[in-house]
Amino acid sequence: MRTLTGLNPLDGRPIEITVRDGKIHAIHPGRRDEVAWLSAGFVDLQVNGFGGADVNLDEPNPEEIVSLTKKLLATGVTTFLPTIITAPEEKIIAALRAIAKARQTNKLVADSIPFVHIEGPNISPVEGFRGAHAEEHIRPPSLAEFTRWQEASGGLVGMVTVSPHYEGVEGYIASLTAMGVHVSLGHTHASPDQIRGVVDAGARLSTHLGNGIAGMIPRHINPIWTQLADDRLTAMFIGDEQHLPGDALKTMVRAKGVARSILVSDSVAIAGMPPGIYETPVGGRVELKASGRLCLAGTEFLAGAALPLKDGIARTVAMTGISLGESVRMATENPGRFAGGAGQMRIGMAADLVQFTLEKDGQGLRIERVVVRGEEWG
Repeated sequence: MRTLTGLNPLDGRPIEITVRDGKIHAIHPGRRDEVAWLSAGFVDLQVNGFGGADVNLDEPNPEEIVSLTKKLLATGVTTFLPTIITAPEEKIIAALRAIAKARQTNKLVADSIPFVHIEGPNISPVEGFRGAHAEEHIRPPSLAEFTRWQEASGGLVGMVTVSPHYEGVEGYIASLTAMGVHVSLGHTHASPDQIRGVVDAGARLSTHLGNGIAGMIPRHINPIWTQLADDRLTAMFIGDEQHLPGDALKTMVRAKGVARSILVSDSVAIAGMPPGIYETPVGGRVELKASGRLCLAGTEFLAGAALPLKDGIARTVAMTGISLGESVRMATENPGRFAGGAGQMRIGMAADLVQFTLEKDGQGLRIERVVVRGEEWG
């Protein structure tokens, strides 16, 4: 039996949580003198890497996934989706096998990773919309290829990001949805009719909305407005202060509503590393600045996301004016709906919990304590 106390960020009230057999056994009112916040563990639906660990290595291995899981736990992320980006089929399958092996051999990894998110290769090949994804490996969706992914990984693919512009993509999305796979729209130059068509087919998410899109787009008819307007879509946002200006993020969250908004890190392997110049497989020579901005060396062009989700939570509060509780909800309960019900602080749920305080500058969260399945981590 273990007891944790803190302020519930969702309503500001002090609570006391009793943990038994890895689950939340009871929740009672806590002491009024609490200074730390107590939340469900953070849920990140888009993680390419962190702290030097990389999901998209040329030679993937299970040890890399174990290392990544431990590094993310230290930041309060207790559930995450390793995100494999556009690559040749054999590389995607190799990464899937490495993740599957890590889950099979390490309980901590199995508890933290419900399934995998594949971002691409079925995205827009158009410059600006494809982002840093390699154009030569972008290809139309194929149910046969998806089946090979699942056969290689034991059915581990649970989310895919696709562009709706491909002919026949509605049937592909309907098939994946029928299998219980979450389909997200991203890196797309699709028309409003194409977007609405795939939402009719079952797509329910938008990947890092406002990013993965050209710098210059038509002011009225473009992929952003259609996705913001469709209430069937829940939008993922990168709240690192680099990918979306505060005004844009504030407006987008207002349009979707907090209930249909999710925060992700979209972090790459350099995230969590000291500022400096790095050589990377994607982007080449890049510079990580003290502000957390990762850009192509010598330029201001973004080369990936470099802040953990915990800091995106704090910066989203600062940028948008929403409450800490609303921002935390966007990083726990809301993404948890798409990750097997994780991110809930309720009786009977897995005791994945994080205790934290807000940094004095408001730019991040200080993690005080992390509990995974009732056991303290670190």
